[in-house]
Amino acid sequence: MGICCSSRNKVPTTILDPSSGISQSVTTNNTTSSSLSSSLGGSNVSRNSQFWSASSGDDLGPGGQILPHPNLKIYTFAELKSATKNFRNDTVLGEGGFGKVHKGWIEEKSISKHGTGSVIAVKKLNSESMQGIEEWQAEVNFLGRLSHPNLVKLLGYCYEGKELLLVYEFMQKGSLENHLFGRGSTVQPLPWDLRLKILIGAARGLAFLHSADIKIIYRDFKASNILLDASYNAKLSDFGLAKMASSSQSHVTTRVMGTYGYAAPEYVTTGHLYVKSDVYGFGVVLVEMITGMRALDQTRPAAQQNLVQWVKPYLANRRKLKNIMDSRLEGRYPSKAAANVAQLALTCLAQEQKGRPSMQEVVAILEKADSISEKPKVPRIHNSYRNDRQQPLHHRSPLHVKQDVSRGSQGSPRGL
Repeated sequence: MGICCSSRNKVPTTILDPSSGISQSVTTNNTTSSSLSSSLGGSNVSRNSQFWSASSGDDLGPGGQILPHPNLKIYTFAELKSATKNFRNDTVLGEGGFGKVHKGWIEEKSISKHGTGSVIAVKKLNSESMQGIEEWQAEVNFLGRLSHPNLVKLLGYCYEGKELLLVYEFMQKGSLENHLFGRGSTVQPLPWDLRLKILIGAARGLAFLHSADIKIIYRDFKASNILLDASYNAKLSDFGLAKMASSSQSHVTTRVMGTYGYAAPEYVTTGHLYVKSDVYGFGVVLVEMITGMRALDQTRPAAQQNLVQWVKPYLANRRKLKNIMDSRLEGRYPSKAAANVAQLALTCLAQEQKGRPSMQEVVAILEKADSISEKPKVPRIHNSYRNDRQQPLHHRSPLHVKQDVSRGSQGSPRGL
């Protein structure tokens, strides 16, 4: 059902920093239309004229552009209220600190008698969420000007009184997280070729963000933020934590934000955020894709709860690798390609950021692995390591906004 449903269970996996470079003029729920409209041009994204003058309209890879101006439609609240049946509960796709995400239907004006329209995803701000206001604005500033086949498309927004909403294209196959960790007859295991297709698409999206003169650091790369369309094309969503770094900067220093298990070690320990901090997060998702297991899982034995720490010794050894491959693949994968992907994951997870490949290099390696078509070996026996299959899936909306632990979210950790 499109963007995957979210459990109301608040999973304590994210940490937020209320300072994201957004204009401080947005401070109360009574913000006027004019002040917010002006602040849309006052964030660290829009203020940096060098970024937009240097990169606006530039073609950055196949289908990729940074637009000179946001190409967004302004929706009325009445339109979105009607599209979501008054934000009815049965239209909810997910929920996060920002608010709820609803599935909607927008009617298109047509001269024919039969109306036409399109399915959309509508993210509605919780009026009590100040972090939501900042991330709403960051989404408009980034996704409003970024165009690439592997980034989810922001169609428009609504701002009326206290109501702040974002309108996205609807992604029919939901999130990668749901396909990897979901349960039930409606969730089918992803075959090897689809896994590579998804990885290549997500890698191209990150490579695009890193290719401008002033880099965009995504900062929250994880399976739940990778959405899939009807053809399993991957698109990155949720740019509320994205940051920029100029070519003259080696890193950006900021409070530690992101998701447990995906944040790069140098960022966790120093607060220094590099472009290749994203590469580390990509390496974590590579390991999840290989094993079919979550990055962190407290239901596993203590030594296995942190997936990366546990499986690192297996990634470089082709024989040992078989012991951690997702049992749902049933051995149907080219062993050479799997070994190449495992080795790539190992380099992406290098302790020092300088030792990690660029995302352009990652794309090239994955494309080469995708071209390997050796016949799979005899299906291996059931993987005895897979002890997390019976746990319930705590869905999170791929369009959710992370919750600030300083506001006292239940059970949330205080640091990475």
